Amino acid sequence: MSYRLGLTGSIGMGKSTAARMFADLGHPVWDADAAVHRLYAPGGAAVAPVLTLFPDAEAPDGGIDRTVLAAALRADPSNYARLEHAVHPLLPADRAKFASEHSDAPILVFDIPLLFETGGEAQMDGVAVCSTDAETQRHRVLARKGMTAERFAEILARQLPDAEKRARADWIIQTDSIDTALDAVRRICDEILHAA
Repeated sequence: MSYRLGLTGSIGMGKSTAARMFADLGHPVWDADAAVHRLYAPGGAAVAPVLTLFPDAEAPDGGIDRTVLAAALRADPSNYARLEHAVHPLLPADRAKFASEHSDAPILVFDIPLLFETGGEAQMDGVAVCSTDAETQRHRVLARKGMTAERFAEILARQLPDAEKRARADWIIQTDSIDTALDAVRRICDEILHAA
């Protein structure tokens, strides 16, 4: 039976880099953001429910125009809860399909940005939190194309504080450097595999 490792961390904490490290070590990674992209694609299971809430968000190809959707969310933050209520119930089926396809893997990694915020840690055997100092986090995020300090603040407001995530983690992956992060990822894998 596969060990289900939840991987999370606030924006700019190096979670995507850590996820690639797990994948490079041969451990299958389910990416919640990529799953949402699939659900928003033409014919995706989230298209109809999202368009019911945000009819202007229909893309020319019949999928969801994420730019229009993001604008609607920024215009009225209460829309986040409505969107999550429509989309989050669709994710478990995608996650279960992934787990079934990789049932022979000793470790399955579930890359979920809002793992604690959605109660997803209850479905995991353990949780690793990616973290770095606030200044590094801010620098990474504001270097992203189209990101503003205001948008960054909005995102942080919807996420649990880093200190709380760290307190609830089974492991912490310090992402100050690639070497430090990779050492932590390898150590986590070794601990899981040796405990099995």
